[in-house]
Amino acid sequence: MQILRYGIGLDVSMEKFDACISVIDVDQKVVVKATRSFNNNAKGCQQLYKWVTSQGCRTAPVIFLMEATGIYHEALAHYLHSHDCAICVVLPNKAKKYKQALGLRSKTDGMDAKSLSRMICEQALPIWSPMSKTIYLLRGITRRIESITKDITRTKCQLHAQEFAMYENKDVINCMKQQLRLLQKQKDQLKKHVLHIIESDAALTEKFEKICRIKGLGKLSLAVIIAETNGFSLFEKVGQVVSYSGYDVIENQSGKHVGKTRISKQGNGRIRRILHMPAFNVVRLKQKPFYDLYRRIYDRNKIKMKAYTAVQKKLLVLIYFLWKKDVPYDPCYQQTSREKELVLSFV
Repeated sequence: MQILRYGIGLDVSMEKFDACISVIDVDQKVVVKATRSFNNNAKGCQQLYKWVTSQGCRTAPVIFLMEATGIYHEALAHYLHSHDCAICVVLPNKAKKYKQALGLRSKTDGMDAKSLSRMICEQALPIWSPMSKTIYLLRGITRRIESITKDITRTKCQLHAQEFAMYENKDVINCMKQQLRLLQKQKDQLKKHVLHIIESDAALTEKFEKICRIKGLGKLSLAVIIAETNGFSLFEKVGQVVSYSGYDVIENQSGKHVGKTRISKQGNGRIRRILHMPAFNVVRLKQKPFYDLYRRIYDRNKIKMKAYTAVQKKLLVLIYFLWKKDVPYDPCYQQTSREKELVLSFV
């Protein structure tokens, strides 16, 4: 049997991960070769590497596939990458849809590992590479800032309710006020840390200064976008960035039926949330071409949020091009016909 590829599926959880080795031959037949479970720690990673080597996976390319399960897969992925292994990481919903297409209804760790090994045998997926330490730190801090912001909003609402309650409880009110002060202090410290990380990297500082020439876009907002997209390293086309952020348009039309057209929102919600205020700012400050886009869409349908959403998408697309080309923002720049086609509004 002539083997074309060894596919190793890894179903990773907090305490352990299940591995399955499958092979695909020239007749496109996939056969399971071996399965095993390992502890999700440094020793388990070493045992996995030795086990795969002992199975004689040398006559054809060996590719590992795992799901992006929070942070539990990162240590294993980094270990394999440091040993020059080819790794692919897919979103859980993509792996779930593939498993459903195979007709597998039950769910166990072993079955998930087998479906992942079959998936990597049959499909050509992009190879994963770890993000830089700077971007990784930025992602962790910006996500914590977002979490603290939500806690502040929630606590403020609870405090407002307590102040208008039938019986005033001063102990609870004082506790909430102290909690608000602590959360705000932590948020301010983390914001300073984000700016410090950016300023400590000369290349990053230069790129941030070029893009932040957009009046209304701050470094903290840009840091979230760069951290969530890993500096756009895995995106080759602007359409991929738009889809990843959930700004891709979904149409609902069949025959005589014409439904509502909307954005999918099936993507990274953190990017959409952080672009909310910059979109308001550039419109408020009447920054071109964002203000012109806002007026054109608002005059057409009289829906403000639809116009602001179009501005958010345009901001994201512009940030992508400026980052990739490493050029400063120029409000008087004349777009080519191709670039105009790529940044069309939703309407």
